[in-house]
Amino acid sequence: MKVRIINKSNHPLPSYATEDASGMDIRAFIEEKISISPLERVLVPTGLFLEIPKGFEAQIRPRSGLAIKQGMTCLNSPGTIDADYRGEIKVILINLSNEVQTIENGDRIAQMVFQKVDQIEWLQVDQIDSTERNTGGFGHTGKN
Repeated sequence: MKVRIINKSNHPLPSYATEDASGMDIRAFIEEKISISPLERVLVPTGLFLEIPKGFEAQIRPRSGLAIKQGMTCLNSPGTIDADYRGEIKVILINLSNEVQTIENGDRIAQMVFQKVDQIEWLQVDQIDSTERNTGGFGHTGKN
């Protein structure tokens, strides 16, 4: 699949780090470093603009290294970029560590994954089929 992209940053295009990677690292495109206090959230620009094909979405997900090493993650994970959005891709980061964390221009801040999306059509009914689980919800199995 080919996706049209405008890159207004001075960084390389997102790319797959390994042959079987599902996500591409995306980088911060900022003029000055950003210091993020514990529990603070910030919106970090990337300089990227996409034309996602109809029937697909891009998902913005945390980077595991950033999460374990610095306690930084994406607040709305995964973040959804709809096929009809044409604005700049920005990442909502939150600092879950106990220390101030710093993001600098070019830092890899998240990963982007593309997924096929099917839109549904509602069929309003008076009853739905039951299952063995039925209405069992949060913690209903008693397993950790």
